[in-house]
Amino acid sequence: MASSKLETVSQAKAFGGVQSVFRHQSAETGTPMRFAAFLPPQAEAGPVPVVWFLSGLTCTEDNFTAKAGAQRVASELGLALIAPDTSPRGEGVPDDPDGAYDFGWGAGFYVDATEKPWATHYRMRSYLERELPELVTDVLPLDMTRQAISGHSMGGHGALTMALRTPGRFRSVSAFAPIVSPLNCPWGHKALAGYLGPDRTAWRQYDACALIEDGARVPAILVDQGLADGFLADQLKPELLEAACAGTGIDLTLRRQPGYDHSYFFIASFIEDHLRWHAQALAP
Repeated sequence: MASSKLETVSQAKAFGGVQSVFRHQSAETGTPMRFAAFLPPQAEAGPVPVVWFLSGLTCTEDNFTAKAGAQRVASELGLALIAPDTSPRGEGVPDDPDGAYDFGWGAGFYVDATEKPWATHYRMRSYLERELPELVTDVLPLDMTRQAISGHSMGGHGALTMALRTPGRFRSVSAFAPIVSPLNCPWGHKALAGYLGPDRTAWRQYDACALIEDGARVPAILVDQGLADGFLADQLKPELLEAACAGTGIDLTLRRQPGYDHSYFFIASFIEDHLRWHAQALAP
């Protein structure tokens, strides 16, 4: 894993594999970017399949890595895990002028911004669709013919839209409490208007339901949604994804989980199910 392209921030042995955090200079965002990567013990013998995990509002690469408890199952299944940061950060990178949590740092929404001052650095779509995959292909023992993607909340939005926009890249896609339609929720209205401007037609490429309505397809989607989630009614609206998938041929499994909220306790409770589901799709 030695490479002039990556700086190792931290590294620890876990369940026979290695959990690392790396830093690199991003051409897309114009900033240093960090991502976490877990390599299972099987990676010592050759390239392994990879599951990408995109985190939600306020998160960094550390939240999923430290709280989801995914490494044990990933080690058993021989899956690499990659968790990127959720936005560019640092000196010269604009943040929400009011210090709100749902825009700016930690809230990149996985878009390529077109509005000033955001357009210079907020290019998370291109970073994740092109730059970071090319980088990890060069420096980590990953089988990039076997990729899956998942995410939580804002990251669930990112996972769904990325899979729908790049058919063939991911063999499987899942999400925990995803924002399924930014066109139809307050978080989405603020973020997409701020990053992309007022033309709602430009927003559709970042809305899973709109992408499906416009013809994008994936074979199957697995979603878990907690019914005690305080954001369920106003922000998440999984029923919109159900309606969008109806009659399209997309096999949507939407599991409504009584008593579970929006926290990482919810993710930790069901991450094993998701990783085993992805592993079936990623089998040789």
